[in-house]
Amino acid sequence: MELIRISTAGSVDDGKSTLIGRLLYDNNALTKEQEELLAKKTAEKGWEDPDLSVITDGLIAEREQGITIDVANIYFSTETHKFIIADSPGHVEYTRNMVTGASMADTSIILVDSRKGLLEQSYRHFFISNLLRLNRVIFAINKMDLVDYDQDRFIEIAIQIQKMVENSAPEMNYAIVPLSSLKGDNVVHPSQNMNWYKGKTLNELLHEAPERIVTASSFRFDVQQVIHSQENGFTDYRAFAGRILSGKVKVGDEIVALPSNRTSKITEIRRFKETLNEARPGDCVSISLKDEIDISRGVLLTHPEAIPDQSNEMKATLVWMDEKNAHSGSKFRLMCGSRNFPVKIQSIENKIDTTLATKLANTDSIELNDIVEVTLRLSQPGYFDAYTENKKNGVFILVDLQSNNTVAVGFKQ
Repeated sequence: MELIRISTAGSVDDGKSTLIGRLLYDNNALTKEQEELLAKKTAEKGWEDPDLSVITDGLIAEREQGITIDVANIYFSTETHKFIIADSPGHVEYTRNMVTGASMADTSIILVDSRKGLLEQSYRHFFISNLLRLNRVIFAINKMDLVDYDQDRFIEIAIQIQKMVENSAPEMNYAIVPLSSLKGDNVVHPSQNMNWYKGKTLNELLHEAPERIVTASSFRFDVQQVIHSQENGFTDYRAFAGRILSGKVKVGDEIVALPSNRTSKITEIRRFKETLNEARPGDCVSISLKDEIDISRGVLLTHPEAIPDQSNEMKATLVWMDEKNAHSGSKFRLMCGSRNFPVKIQSIENKIDTTLATKLANTDSIELNDIVEVTLRLSQPGYFDAYTENKKNGVFILVDLQSNNTVAVGFKQ
């Protein structure tokens, strides 16, 4: 069965939790406990329609406020697909949670209230979806029942969306569907109230396989641990364990260890008790080399003809996630896999206005939820690829040196 990872986003009270509940409800994917909770909460509120939001708003604080705060991962299956949905919060102050929820997704569902049209958060979430290089975005025009299923209102919002996409990401694969998550129109079953809509339901769109964005496949191996054994059968055994970030490698390949730039050849690839002739992206393996090279945690292995950027200066886009502001000269710890070293914000180049898809220069500080372009000064070469070319080796986080809080997620330009 194919696995599809989905993130939901939108402004507060756009109905994300209800939509996910409707997907599970109409796909007969609720557990017995969820069915009992649904019946209990609906009866307590005296509603005619089921209170589907309780299926995902699991935190007590969320139920009390009627909003989503944390990212909730929901799992369900149909006959042909498995789904993991990250239900992200809609409030502006929780944009950082939306980035977290969307970071592993293939498809993003951005909800738009049919009464309000596109809001600031709609633009921000679309910009982040494009920044994360998601394969597809589905705009769900929700609460059509509250505008009497008006076709003209849907067309008006669809034109707004088309202009937004053309201005900021004309290459994005996207779809627009009118629906009512409360009533169930066009979520799983076609709507009888919107006969003017001839497109696919949200459920049908999710079951389609979007064209995946292909990135470079240069070999990148992040060394996590050095294994040295003197046990029976493994006399003087030395290998380097980690995860293949991208590309593939096979026994006999020549590799280079960064930052030492020493080269050697691969003599063995092992996955637990199994020896492999070849390993691919995502494989967790240990690699043995022909020559004795000083390799430790944090070293990056790659092919000699495909060495990434070795500069101590890097241009990057940051999504700021901390309430504490940053300025030019602010110092942090950069972390990417096992790589971990101090960096400094050399300069703040631009702050991005996601609503207008424009860049604002002469910015002095970075505030919570800002998306900025910066130049970072690295204490050592980071060996990153551009995020657009290699997602696994182009993303990192910045950590506060005192509090150890994650303050930003960054994407190498």
